[in-house]
Amino acid sequence: MEKTKGSNRVANWFKGLKVEFKKVIWPDNATLTRQTVAVVVTSIIVGLLIAVIDVIVQNGVDFLINLNF
Repeated sequence: MEKTKGSNRVANWFKGLKVEFKKVIWPDNATLTRQTVAVVVTSIIVGLLIAVIDVIVQNGVDFLINLNF
């Protein structure tokens, strides 16, 4: 059975992918852990900051809506 151009293209793509993955310098466990902790902590801080800003804006809009002239 003959290979089609499409399957040959896919096979070549995976071969190229394998070659590129061999070029990657993977981090050691200590670096990976440190960077993961940094991302999680930063995400939590940004999430809390967004939540605080949201509450402040929500209260400000509620205050403006409830003003009686």
